[in-house]
Amino acid sequence: MAILIRRSGRQPDPWRLADAAADAAAGAGSPAAAALPPQGDWIVPRAQLQAALCEQPRRSGRLGVLLEPQDDPLELTPLIGALSLVAVRFPQFTDGRGYSAARLLRDQVGWTGELRAVGDVLRDQIWLLSRCGFDSFALREDQDPDDAIRAFDDFSVSYRFRADGR
Repeated sequence: MAILIRRSGRQPDPWRLADAAADAAAGAGSPAAAALPPQGDWIVPRAQLQAALCEQPRRSGRLGVLLEPQDDPLELTPLIGALSLVAVRFPQFTDGRGYSAARLLRDQVGWTGELRAVGDVLRDQIWLLSRCGFDSFALREDQDPDDAIRAFDDFSVSYRFRADGR
């Protein structure tokens, strides 16, 4: 399980990911293939968001969406009020599309809620990811969370205004 950090430190993660690949392997009885369980906070892939939103009135829990690199963040605009979290997957640390997705979500979609980086998230990315608008990070398992938290203070001066307000 990934370790969740914020600028304030480590924190437990109440969210569960209804991952499309894992759920397809698990079969039709999985949360993403069928209705989500009636309780709990779930992150669903963008492709399954509409179905999850239809089920949401019968659930007691929050709903989040997982954006893959090929997903268009602007498509969330009409649905943004129904979400409590947006997670953006980084399939590999060299894939920079998630940085652009964060800026679009913050600047054009108007997302003010939790924006989480997930996947191949490394300590070296934390400072720049936070500058683009991410405020929580599910680190890759081999990353030291205490060292990653120190990454927020790697640079004391910013020469351009960014989503973090600095």
